[in-house]
Amino acid sequence: MAKDVEGAEGFAARDYEDPPPTPFFDAEELTKWSLYRAVIAEFVATLLFLYVTVLTVIGYKISSDTKAGGDECGGVGILGISWAFGGMIFILVYCTAGISGGHINPAVTFGLFLARKVSLIRAVLYMVAQCLGAICGVGFVKAFQSSYYVRYGGGANSLADGYSTGTGLAAEIIGTFVLVYTVFSATDPKRNARDSHVPVLAPLPIGFAVFMVHLATIPITGTGINPARSFGAAVIFNESKPWNDHWIFWVGPFIGAAIAAFYHQFVLRASGSKSLGSFRSAANV
Repeated sequence: MAKDVEGAEGFAARDYEDPPPTPFFDAEELTKWSLYRAVIAEFVATLLFLYVTVLTVIGYKISSDTKAGGDECGGVGILGISWAFGGMIFILVYCTAGISGGHINPAVTFGLFLARKVSLIRAVLYMVAQCLGAICGVGFVKAFQSSYYVRYGGGANSLADGYSTGTGLAAEIIGTFVLVYTVFSATDPKRNARDSHVPVLAPLPIGFAVFMVHLATIPITGTGINPARSFGAAVIFNESKPWNDHWIFWVGPFIGAAIAAFYHQFVLRASGSKSLGSFRSAANV
């Protein structure tokens, strides 16, 4: 609930009360078309995300492969790959935010679930749709560029040579924390109530967070921070190295998302105690 109040300097400001936490389990949600429309939106958005970004990765490797006549300094480079990932998130969050919330990432969905922003049913269906969309997106890349796809690694995530498992896991935890913390901050309903421009700008910082994290972690893990992205590429590429390292790209992002949810809800916002109380109430029902 928002209401106008007189500020210290006579300007109109908005007071705001947090909405109640989303029910932990809401069976009635399964009867609503809006849920399935949102699930479809998550599927399509993740498909498009993987299709464009994996194509970008493979295109860069083709252009920079000196053995195949490429230029070592050719292609878009790490900077261009980072822009592809961040730019696609910016576009797709902007397109789907009003339908599904524009998660496009199981780690984001998990963090919002822990903060009681989405129900268990919606969270599970979103994650399934995201993983299926990722598989289909990478599948299209392989179908259209089969020989290049296999030759250049299929855009699959794995730990780079010279880095320990702990380093890779830490990179995924911190990278996902940056992303999910940005999601919470950019979509904070209290900020939205006070600054009317914030909902319009929300996709921009989210996309930029993805861009910055890719710049930092591509040399380490290829940058996961999105379990669906890593899962889809691993399924279609289906080689031992990505599968051996695959747990890092689920455990790391989920830990990072959980820390971001706790930090935003319990440290930065007083609403955290309400969410915790709602969990306890649900458990006692």
